[in-house]
Amino acid sequence: MNSITHILSPYSAPWCAWTMLGLLVCAIVSELIQPGIITQAGVSLHTRADRTYKEAPNNFLGKFFVSVFRVGISAMAVYMFLSNNRPFTIKVFGIICAIILSVILIKKLCNTLLDYTFQLSRRFASVYDHYSNIYTIAAIVLYPFLLVLIYIGHAQLTQWVIGIICLLFVITWTIRSARIFIVSPKAILYFMIYICTLELIPLGMIFYLSEQTILL
Repeated sequence: MNSITHILSPYSAPWCAWTMLGLLVCAIVSELIQPGIITQAGVSLHTRADRTYKEAPNNFLGKFFVSVFRVGISAMAVYMFLSNNRPFTIKVFGIICAIILSVILIKKLCNTLLDYTFQLSRRFASVYDHYSNIYTIAAIVLYPFLLVLIYIGHAQLTQWVIGIICLLFVITWTIRSARIFIVSPKAILYFMIYICTLELIPLGMIFYLSEQTILL
């Protein structure tokens, strides 16, 4: 049976539907607490790559709820992409969430150390703003697709749709980041090192550790 899980099926994992509902609530609450934290993310794709988006008030709870939404959607997408028809369990989903959160925190620490060492505050601030905005947009776009894919329960279709959406947003973020980083021919090398060490390696860690968790 080529199926992952069905929200409306009596044989589905009930926690899956409730989790998706909870993540939606987190997104709504984050926008209510910090107006603009989500809506301005969409605007960011139509503005210059060197701008930052600080019009919305800096609110810890707003950032917290939108971070929960993004991590949860990322974990659900990774889980569905790698599940290969294995049953969904909330324990594995929670572990994948912890993996993604840990990698994000480690990456943030590495970015901070790199920024402190090479004094790249302004450039890194712009890159981080665009990273957060595009990450938020990707989560919002993925959300309805995940709902449909969970209901359909077709493993190959799920992998193709999630893969294409994520690839498009990775390309978008890479292009916009390149416009910030690459200010001279020499900067191309630095940008490639940055992409390999602080983007591809963390992403590979997430998929590797998540796959090993699912296989246990």
